[in-house]
Amino acid sequence: MHSTGSSTQARCEPNWMGVEEASPFTGKKTTKRWSSVVNATLVVLIMTMPPLLILLSGRLGAPAVWIKSTVAGLGTRDREESKKDVLLGGLLVPGFDKQSCASRYQSVYYRKKMMRPPSPYLIKRLREQEALQRRCGPGTEPYIRASEWLKSGQPDIDNIDGCSYLVLISYRGLGNRMLAMASAFLYAVLTNRVLLVDRGRGNTLTDLFCEPFPGTTWALPIDFPLEKFRELNEGAPESYGNVVVNMSGSVSGLHFVYLHLDHDASAANLLVYCDDHRQFLHRVQWAIMRADQYIAPGLFLNPVYQEELDRLFPRKDSVFYILSRYLLHPTNDIWGMVTRFYNSYLRNADERLGIQIRVFDGDKPFQHVLDQILACTSQEHLLPGVMSTEGGASPLPTAGARSKAVLMTGLSSWYHDNIREMYWKSASMNGEVVSVHQPSHEEHQHWFHSQHDMKALAEIYLLSLTDKIVTSGWSTFGYVGNGLGGLTPYIMFRPKNMTVPNPPCTRAMSMEPCSFAVPHFNCKTKEIGRDVLQANALPHLSACEDLFWGVKLTDPVIQREV
Repeated sequence: MHSTGSSTQARCEPNWMGVEEASPFTGKKTTKRWSSVVNATLVVLIMTMPPLLILLSGRLGAPAVWIKSTVAGLGTRDREESKKDVLLGGLLVPGFDKQSCASRYQSVYYRKKMMRPPSPYLIKRLREQEALQRRCGPGTEPYIRASEWLKSGQPDIDNIDGCSYLVLISYRGLGNRMLAMASAFLYAVLTNRVLLVDRGRGNTLTDLFCEPFPGTTWALPIDFPLEKFRELNEGAPESYGNVVVNMSGSVSGLHFVYLHLDHDASAANLLVYCDDHRQFLHRVQWAIMRADQYIAPGLFLNPVYQEELDRLFPRKDSVFYILSRYLLHPTNDIWGMVTRFYNSYLRNADERLGIQIRVFDGDKPFQHVLDQILACTSQEHLLPGVMSTEGGASPLPTAGARSKAVLMTGLSSWYHDNIREMYWKSASMNGEVVSVHQPSHEEHQHWFHSQHDMKALAEIYLLSLTDKIVTSGWSTFGYVGNGLGGLTPYIMFRPKNMTVPNPPCTRAMSMEPCSFAVPHFNCKTKEIGRDVLQANALPHLSACEDLFWGVKLTDPVIQREV
């Protein structure tokens, strides 16, 4: 039985490298220079060894080069099909340096076939957005001119270069930021704006994600001319709500507009979801957005966007799934963590179950949360019961028994340790061999701490590689894990009064994340309220399972099937 957790020190974690090393989470980055002799040897190895994942590294802790020899062993026809899969049906484009971002083209070998293929129209719009990002992005003449106008503080001009910009303020935990990035990208596509993402207070963006657009960057330059832009709030004169209410939509004197779409946004600022582009917003070259959650469902409320969104996403239950597979590729350091752990502990199992634990009542572990996990996995037949050893010995293990690997993520190792010990001390009732693994346990959450975020992102991707997943309600970390993997989760309800909810969990209606702050809003009447969702008569918007005031995208056909 594997044991990959620890109840002592947070630093006592599994060996991500697959060999003995001093620091599995090194932050150092080096560039490998392979000699011609090594290159020749590598070619021989690839052509003669059976299909497997070869890991080459000159020393411990250095970034590795991963080569998928399986592709080399396929016939010509199979290689062509494999290439199509690597590009995810046209969602991704060739031309990137594969060694600079191994996850972009290697993730297909660790995932199932695309649950929802991208629509031809979405692929067309992505190529147009990429061209816009290259033409107007940082370092280009249009960007330099636009930055100078922003720095001067002069009112906006008529976008003589045809370039306008959306700056996303990176905010809160990693799950929140990933949901906000996917949402902001969709908004940028709908409004023909260049997306620039704030690097964050810890400058962690480039440590976590590869560049998604070829030939340019999505990282907001460090010398961005707008001072103290991270301190903008709803009270700012440039706030969308203030402009709409106090200035009647006038852009006179404005050199940017601030979109406050945080979870606590006021009703006036939420009116941005109903902006019809015939008002002032499209005439402002710079838009600064603050978002800490998944705002994409709100865009579906706007009649102006509905036709375009229908063409982009014929299936409404896969918006985040498709956008995240296009946009969010982990860097080589993180991809190395993912692949090493997966190959060591998860790959050979007959089934992989992910369990994501988020406790909102403090960092210490609770018995009722453990009881809820066990009740949910038992109710949904995700984990087998164990045999009682009273009155006799446990049955002998059966050769060739079915195996199940359980991946657990959370700040505490206590839940992992208890479940692992349960299957260590007793045999499962159905004869399955159950192994339980936890990559890390940080004990406390840290925002914009590079090493903490890197581990968190590795665990999110590992969760997305499982076959079935149990997530904690209200958790953006869980939303991203199941959404990225195209998994319809079993959501555990948030406990009340330190007791196990009844029922402990439920099967979600779709793999889409829940939006906390998108209003139940009617853009035609400007009416807001709990009952307005039904009045909108949008069959693909429903209340969330874990948050009755939240909104999530669904597909009516799939929902009926579930």
